[in-house]
Amino acid sequence: MKITSVDVFPLKIRNGPVYLGTSIGQSDESDYYIRPEYRSIYSRNLETLLVKITTDSGIYGWGEALAPVGPEIAGEIIERLFKNFLIGQDPRDIDVIWSRLYDSMRERGYFTGFMVDALTAVDVALWDILGKSVQLPVYQLLGGAYRREIPAYVSGIPKQTREERIELALEWKSKGFTAIKLHLGFGVYEDAEIAAYMREALGPRFRLMVDAHWQYSVPEAIRLGRALERLNIEFLEAPTAPEDIEGTAEITRALDIAIAIGEAKRTRYQFKDRLLKRAADIYQPDIGRTGITEARKIANLADAFNIPIAPHLSVGQGICIAATLHLSAAISNLLIVEYQPTVMTAANSLLVRPLVCEQGRYLLPEGPGLGVDIDEEQLRKHMSA
Repeated sequence: MKITSVDVFPLKIRNGPVYLGTSIGQSDESDYYIRPEYRSIYSRNLETLLVKITTDSGIYGWGEALAPVGPEIAGEIIERLFKNFLIGQDPRDIDVIWSRLYDSMRERGYFTGFMVDALTAVDVALWDILGKSVQLPVYQLLGGAYRREIPAYVSGIPKQTREERIELALEWKSKGFTAIKLHLGFGVYEDAEIAAYMREALGPRFRLMVDAHWQYSVPEAIRLGRALERLNIEFLEAPTAPEDIEGTAEITRALDIAIAIGEAKRTRYQFKDRLLKRAADIYQPDIGRTGITEARKIANLADAFNIPIAPHLSVGQGICIAATLHLSAAISNLLIVEYQPTVMTAANSLLVRPLVCEQGRYLLPEGPGLGVDIDEEQLRKHMSA
């Protein structure tokens, strides 16, 4: 079997749901804006990069890279740097292809960022092809399913007022969900106040997590963490700058609440540096940034340190979500998986058969490969929008 074509689809779903709700200070002048509360560039659209790899046997695979801004950048890397190498390769040589593409730019310093994002999209597509070629789901190729229902937490309560937040959280609770992550980072006092009234509204047994979006210094994060400990918050995510390994390790040592990090990291090498310093209690690789091949290695490495994995999911669409579920089913040290309700709706609009997350759990997609397929007619509508 040989690869015959590689097609990239930088996708911008316009007029769709706003990720994490509306930002204060958002203007209508550009697709992109700096979201002031998080200091990061956000898009007014849902953006992602899809890739379709086709073989001479007629089997094709879909891959996706998490690309919340500028999906055409990773697409150009595939078109200009990867495509000529991939044509004629056996797509089942997944680890060989990953290593050679990674090696191709590491001496130039491109061992993270858009370069690895592009590699991720290719990697996921190759796993899809491999599964289809032997008529097995990806989770079986990874060693089998520890679980076919994947525990999920609702990510974000995108409302502005206390009353609105409580109302939406109680609505999710009534639908059978037992865990919610609050996207905060508004200041130590305000974060603690929001967490306190959400705890009171949802009750002592409901699982609550907090994402601080890297907003705090080490002392501030420790102060916030101590306040959250009194509220029985399950974990504090991204408490300080992601580059500060020693600072994150200091926060982890100082607090009883679990510290969670990892969504911005792409390779086992980055996770290894943090594992050796015990710089978190929970790791959150995003399969849209690591791919399946590297995510499995990261999970195995974390398992050697008795560290659980809670995969990150943000604006990744159906292929990214399906790949995450297969990986989550096949690792022993899974904790829980993120669920973005508005993103899921957009993702399912592009799939032939929808993915399901209800009553606090994802259902594992069955069928060869990833068990999902893109509706190319719907895809073309977004490409021409």
